Amino acid sequence: MQLISNYSWYYTLLCFLTGFVFSGVMYFKDSQHAERPKALRYGLAALRFTSVTLIALLLLDIFMKRLINETEKPVIIFVQDNSSSITAGKDSAELKANYTKAISSFINAVKEKYDIKSYQFDSEIKSSETFDFKGKETDISKAFYDIENNYANKNIGAIILASDGIYNKGTNPLYGIEKINAPVYTIALGDTIPLKDVWIQNINHNQVAYAGNSFPVEVDINAVDLTGKQLSVSVSHNGNVLKTENVFINSNTFSKTLNYVFDADKPGIQKYIVTVSNLAEDKNKQNNIQSFVIDVIDNREKILILANAPHPDIAAIELSISNLQTYEVEVALTDNFTKPLKPYSLIILHQMKNLPAFIGNELKLNNLPIFFIGSNGFSAKVSVDARSNDVEPNFKKEFSLFTVSPELQSYFKNLPAVKCAFKNTIHTTGVNSLLTQKLGVVDTDEPLLFFSESNGTKSGGFLGDGLWRWKMRDYADHNNTNLFNELISKTVQYLSVKADKSFFRVFTKKIINENEALDFSAEVYNQSYELITEPDVTLILNDAKGKAYNYTFNKKQTMYSLSAGKFPAGEYTYEAKVKYGDKLYTKQGLIIIKELVSEKLNTVANHKLLYQISHQSGGKLFYKDQLEALKKAILEADTIKSITYSHKQLSDLVNLKWIFFVILLLLSTEWFLRKYNGKV
Repeated sequence: MQLISNYSWYYTLLCFLTGFVFSGVMYFKDSQHAERPKALRYGLAALRFTSVTLIALLLLDIFMKRLINETEKPVIIFVQDNSSSITAGKDSAELKANYTKAISSFINAVKEKYDIKSYQFDSEIKSSETFDFKGKETDISKAFYDIENNYANKNIGAIILASDGIYNKGTNPLYGIEKINAPVYTIALGDTIPLKDVWIQNINHNQVAYAGNSFPVEVDINAVDLTGKQLSVSVSHNGNVLKTENVFINSNTFSKTLNYVFDADKPGIQKYIVTVSNLAEDKNKQNNIQSFVIDVIDNREKILILANAPHPDIAAIELSISNLQTYEVEVALTDNFTKPLKPYSLIILHQMKNLPAFIGNELKLNNLPIFFIGSNGFSAKVSVDARSNDVEPNFKKEFSLFTVSPELQSYFKNLPAVKCAFKNTIHTTGVNSLLTQKLGVVDTDEPLLFFSESNGTKSGGFLGDGLWRWKMRDYADHNNTNLFNELISKTVQYLSVKADKSFFRVFTKKIINENEALDFSAEVYNQSYELITEPDVTLILNDAKGKAYNYTFNKKQTMYSLSAGKFPAGEYTYEAKVKYGDKLYTKQGLIIIKELVSEKLNTVANHKLLYQISHQSGGKLFYKDQLEALKKAILEADTIKSITYSHKQLSDLVNLKWIFFVILLLLSTEWFLRKYNGKV
């Protein structure tokens, strides 16, 4: 221990001198103490000297420097695989009955010597000493990653991983242990002997289809040790069997892909069920049925491209829009076009210097969004000079109407120049430019690609000629046209999306997985379309059996939110309500929660992986009936030791409570002796 002060050494002598002067003047210069016994006076003087000196020393900001030794016990981390594949084998009953008790006893025994932490994991990891083996996915690497983050710089003695070695999410666990500086002991669970089994490995399908169209479906069928057997595969929808096919198994490790095409004849979320007929020899029948869902959209948004004459720009734009499944594009020349414009979500006008009167009237009458290419006096009120320049695009970082990928932002500067009128003067107010014109090395504020909105109607314009060159350059540089397609798709999506004018809006995903939380958000507007949060928003969620769950949304600054939690797979309907003033607003919807089948597909334990994990980290593999041997190895391991850390500690003497009590005791003793001897 060492005492440190911010003052020079002679200030300490001054503190002692102060105590000496106080005690001497009081007990040797004061005549009223002359009658006291000599021993008493010297004793009282010593008490006063000590207390005054200590008080004076505390005023000097003296610090006490000490070397502190702390001992950290080793941490043993037990991690149990809680996924459903653990209990898929023939020993599932024994495992549930006896294994969990043995693990509990093992943990209690290790606790006596080490600090043990117990966790369970499937797709996520959480602290727990009980296990139900109901996890839907297994991510072993995520468990190692979280341990590495949570126990960085801790004294990890060992990690005990109890698992069957099957993982169906995340990366290879062997990569996850590279940063963990501790041996991993593994407890091998499950059965490594493949069972006779036939199962649906995977179903490939579109997420979205359009009413009246067809969509393809691929079904992958696998089988093990069932050579010579024949099975039946059927696909059904709403209880009706759509397709049935017989499949002959001709090898011990059989795999076959079946291709189907179905009609999307009913809008909404549609559920289809694929079933493989049960064979008597099949030991795992829970993976013989699998469902998939498709969101069938009633109709696609219609986009019309009108032009006076054919042009390569039109072909480039048409092809990019056609790649978007949510749009149906139509190209027409004004001389031959007589249809009404109301059914279209967006009108693209190409080089329309003189707009036909009936088209102009319909655009005004229906308030349709317009995107013009080149000059068009009606839609953008552009004054055009007959001369032209070659201009390059310059991206405006301030643009915020929609997001543009970083790849496209950086690629704009590589695009070739386009022909642009010598001077374009935009008269429309509130113009937002995505691209401005660059003349040589000079960046100007003149728009090249811009957007505006007037009275709720959106419009946009591209003032150049030669968009097709951008598509060709994109293909030449990347062997695809993804960046050009992104530019066109973002433009079309922004202009064609219809504004929601309702006063009550509810947002949620239509299709989620059963391990995802069901979240909602809502917005309420007053008659001036200002966001409000005064009224309460309620929601009733109903499952397929009619069971109702009632919720009230949480209020935030400008919106409402609700996290309903996780639900079993199935079909759910909801109805949200809010009452504002004398009006009641409601919103209904349908939600499909998809079942996760990953744990049903592969139930053959991978003990080789567990051995590799232990061997690579310096641990050892044990089986579930070798817990006593594992306990002995952990308790007797020479490498699992407590660590003593030494660190210096500075503490201010004035913060030490015992010094206060010492001073109080000295002054109290002095007062008592004086009182006892007849004079204070």
